[in-house]
Amino acid sequence: MIARLWSGASWLYWLLIPFSVLYGLITAIIRYSYRAGWRRVWRAPIPVVIVGNLTAGGNGKTPLVVWLVERLQRQGYRVGVVSRGYGGKAERYPLVVDASVSTVQAGDEPVLIYQRTGAAVAVSPVRRDAIEALLARQPLDVIVTDDGLQHYALARDIEIVVVDGERRFGNGWWLPAGPMRERAARLRSVDAIVVNGGEPQPGEIAMHLQPGDAINVLTGETCPVVTLTGSVAMAGIGHPPRFFATLRAQGVNVVREVTFADHQTYLPEAIQVLTEDNQQPLLMTEKDAVKCRAFAQANWWYLPVDAQLAEPGASLLLDKIMSLLPSPRA
Repeated sequence: MIARLWSGASWLYWLLIPFSVLYGLITAIIRYSYRAGWRRVWRAPIPVVIVGNLTAGGNGKTPLVVWLVERLQRQGYRVGVVSRGYGGKAERYPLVVDASVSTVQAGDEPVLIYQRTGAAVAVSPVRRDAIEALLARQPLDVIVTDDGLQHYALARDIEIVVVDGERRFGNGWWLPAGPMRERAARLRSVDAIVVNGGEPQPGEIAMHLQPGDAINVLTGETCPVVTLTGSVAMAGIGHPPRFFATLRAQGVNVVREVTFADHQTYLPEAIQVLTEDNQQPLLMTEKDAVKCRAFAQANWWYLPVDAQLAEPGASLLLDKIMSLLPSPRA
């Protein structure tokens, strides 16, 4: 229903336009209040790179954050990551992620980034608090934020916007009548536009998500995903159809597709009933797997994906970020 509304395929979105106008007015006032100096903007002592979007729903921000962190780490830089931690409920903030922190506390994306990259990761609704918590523990060269384009209380040195190349901006309206957090004109002020899938427009950097082998959630065993025939597929991400389409493109025989809400907390019994006698393969996203690892079954598998950015845009983006940083350490 939401997809039809936001794409403009249903006329019912017109009923929500008054609320969208109010949303747009409020967000515009908030942004102007920071630009005009009415509200204080905090600048971190090291460069800050924002990875965000203009629309609600999954666009591919987290895979791009992982790509950036890994590329900067390979150059010898010490990278910290901060996140709002959507879906997490910590007893106190800021929360620094380590091996003992669960997705219930931090949210799924910060835990995924920590497990993938080993980078210093902190969670807080106030990004300043998260950055200060990381810097109090260790020296860092750069901060990458997973989301936060609209968190104007934090000064930023680089802004990167991720766009879903298939859905783009839907009907173009603000929430809730459309998917927009800010209008598309905001793109004129950002440093880079990365387009996930679809056809990039001039000046945009093309990105696609490259799947790897399937990984067993319980044992860590790997196998070609195409061999998991007769699978049930589940996805609790911003845009589940992308995951299901990826499986079909890999030639996987999926007999059932199950969709959950983004950032949903899973109960073991809700996942176990999806397959027959815990024998049928269950395929999920890596974001789902970090929430299911504590009670995983032997027939549960996840499909990791890696962001792949087209050249020369990828190198130019990295060069722009590294131009702000000191010489990397050995």
